[in-house]
Amino acid sequence: MTAARRAPAPAPAPVLVVGGGPVGLTAANLLVARGVPVVLVERNAATSDEAKAISLDDESLRALQPDGLAQRVLDIVVPGTGTRYYDRRGRPLFHARGPRPYRLGHPFKNQFAQPELEKILLDELTSHPLADVRFATELRTVRERADGGGVTAGLAATGGGEGTELLDASWLLACDGARSSVRELCGIGMTGTSHQQVWLVADLTGDRHDERYGMHRGTPDRPTVIVPGRGGRCRYEFLLHPGEGEKGTTPGFETLRRLVAPYRTLDEDQVERCTAYTFNAVVADRWRRGHVLLLGDAAHMMPPFAGQGLNSGIRDAANLVWKVEQVWRGTAAASLLDTYEAERRPHATAVVHYSERLGEVVMTTSRARALVRDLTVRTLLRVPAGRDYLTEMRFRPVARHRAGLVVGDHPLTGTQLPQPLVLVPPGLRPCPLDDALGESYALLGVDVTEAAWARFDTGDWPDSALDIRRVDVLLGDRLPSAGGRRAAVADADRGLEEALGAARDRFVLVKPDRYIAAVMGPDDIPAVAAVLRRGLRTAGGEDPPD
Repeated sequence: MTAARRAPAPAPAPVLVVGGGPVGLTAANLLVARGVPVVLVERNAATSDEAKAISLDDESLRALQPDGLAQRVLDIVVPGTGTRYYDRRGRPLFHARGPRPYRLGHPFKNQFAQPELEKILLDELTSHPLADVRFATELRTVRERADGGGVTAGLAATGGGEGTELLDASWLLACDGARSSVRELCGIGMTGTSHQQVWLVADLTGDRHDERYGMHRGTPDRPTVIVPGRGGRCRYEFLLHPGEGEKGTTPGFETLRRLVAPYRTLDEDQVERCTAYTFNAVVADRWRRGHVLLLGDAAHMMPPFAGQGLNSGIRDAANLVWKVEQVWRGTAAASLLDTYEAERRPHATAVVHYSERLGEVVMTTSRARALVRDLTVRTLLRVPAGRDYLTEMRFRPVARHRAGLVVGDHPLTGTQLPQPLVLVPPGLRPCPLDDALGESYALLGVDVTEAAWARFDTGDWPDSALDIRRVDVLLGDRLPSAGGRRAAVADADRGLEEALGAARDRFVLVKPDRYIAAVMGPDDIPAVAAVLRRGLRTAGGEDPPD
């Protein structure tokens, strides 16, 4: 008698990404690169032709590093820029270039034009067989499926027709911006402050700025931001006085020409975009409802002065996408996705408040406050610690995961692993650390012994869920050898020693988003493994929260 064969389980439904801006395109690209099918819908007929976001940082480029996306993006940026701050009289105060260059493997700050970025991301996405991209399509409805396996979304052509297509999706990623329809359909509110100052933003061509850094001019009578780009493009932002413009309007050309007159001449055909706007500093009250998750401006909005709006959204995608993949494949429980908000909300909220404070100080209209600001900065610049604090931008919030998928209290736990150049066998070819680690979890044995590895191998580790790549990390001048059961990397330029010297003789568990989940000695392995098994319980019968 022939035994009955079990029918294969049906493939999970695709992930639905709502919103075709940079965050949605990034999330979709990262998902299909991990083998997860995606349907992306965008209410507009095409990608944006306006240069809204203009700055990418090194963490964003690192997120785009898989499959060579970062290299393509580097072709359209002005790399390695900083910000020069000016005092109340228009004199230079200091030039902020950020932390040590290439700490994360890429230039710290990079100016770009959003339409060019979106074209690269869209071209990459549409070339992938797992991607279904639909423009001029809007989300009308979303509801949880009765079987608990995802959502059913109602999709329709933008602006016409009564027909609605019902699409089953395993997860819905809401990347649809500040006026998120997904957030509204889910009844999720936002908490924070709406600022009433009206600013004019203008993207101009034909500019002759030789500088490759942004300029924040803190003159109280007219705070101004100037950010040169590629090919003669330049962004100007001016605080408007009463009567010069209202939110959502396009000020007259003569107003714009008068404002830019101190810096350049202007013809009407050199104006790519000009609008008046106000800004918000708000965070969504929750980032997950059932099988729906919010990213980017749908989850948080911030003033533009720190250039972190888009970068915060890409951080969201980098944190979330690998977790969605694991849950989609059934190698982790849906509760893993709760670590997304736990890990990302504190830093996103801190960046919102930092952007507010930066605007209040740098862009103040108070002469008294501007005087105090200038005196304080000049005093700090007199001492090395103060100078480093300003020029290396140590006043920016530093991301660290203190909740979520983290275990222990080692100083490195929860921090982002730097990305120095490392030497890999055979041939000792230098390469960025991430390329040597792969795209899943990595367990780094930092100058540990074979006896320590043997204890790890018997430590009841949840390898099946984690898909761990084991790597010997050799600090100092030691050289790795080819072969063996583990990969190996060695220091190329002392960057590895700087990054992991504090974890010598320990194991470092690195998550796919390159944040450190745990630092442990051999005696700690069973306890850490137990915590991770609880956090990564295999899926089956678990309902997501309402």
